[in-house]
Amino acid sequence: MSPPGRPKGEFRSAQREGTPVSLLDEAQALGGSGQLFSRKVNDYVAARPDYPAALMHLLQRQVPTPARALDIGAGTGLLTQALLAAGYETLAVEPDAAMRQACDAACGHQARYRSAAGSAEQLPVPDGSVNLITAAQAFHWFDVPRARAECQRVLAPGGWVALIWNDRDRTAPLHRELEQLLNHYGGRLRQAQAAQDEWAEVPAFFGATVPAWTGSHQHALGAEGLASLAFSRSYMPPRDSTEGAAALQVLQQLWQRHAQADGLVQVPYITRAFVGQFR
Repeated sequence: MSPPGRPKGEFRSAQREGTPVSLLDEAQALGGSGQLFSRKVNDYVAARPDYPAALMHLLQRQVPTPARALDIGAGTGLLTQALLAAGYETLAVEPDAAMRQACDAACGHQARYRSAAGSAEQLPVPDGSVNLITAAQAFHWFDVPRARAECQRVLAPGGWVALIWNDRDRTAPLHRELEQLLNHYGGRLRQAQAAQDEWAEVPAFFGATVPAWTGSHQHALGAEGLASLAFSRSYMPPRDSTEGAAALQVLQQLWQRHAQADGLVQVPYITRAFVGQFR
């Protein structure tokens, strides 16, 4: 087995490029997208939700195992872990070194796992070499025309793509209050992301309208976990800043209002996936 973070066989390294200009400009103004995500690793690990079993069953029906999966924007490996558990040989492609290191820590003990630097616009695999491409919470960073062409290049005949989101259920009182906090403290990058319709370019990416699969999901967090959930957002200020300290106070109050007797808040999500083939 190759050491975690190193490619095996035909896997080669690649550099991130091609993020949407509006988000990229705001990220660069705040120190660069890599720095934004590098400082979020611990909060991602502590608070981001996994993905429901029903979604993995859907992927297995379309792409039965054994098969090779490529997880774009793998981050700390939440979806990567689910793909491995489902039986896929999985390459985690992640441009941020700190995120990729966390993914390696979570998954590197598994023989079917590899990771590499790369992006949706420059994937570190040969033509026609993967059966399933996934991207969870990452599509808004795609340069859609370039990513479409690159994914078409690396997919084997009959391959599938899954674009996946864990969306906060904004009908829940907890999420309505979180939304106010994120809007208040998120700054320009939050405004840029909020103004972007993440699903609008899905048909252009696939070349056709792909129906959305949805399923309910839930994640339980304590007070520290709820704070990590908010601070895992790329646009949130550092905890040790003046604004970060103020946000922490608001988050503590929010936890006190919504915590159950066991000290946990139930964080509801709606998982949404567009699973299709290119047209």
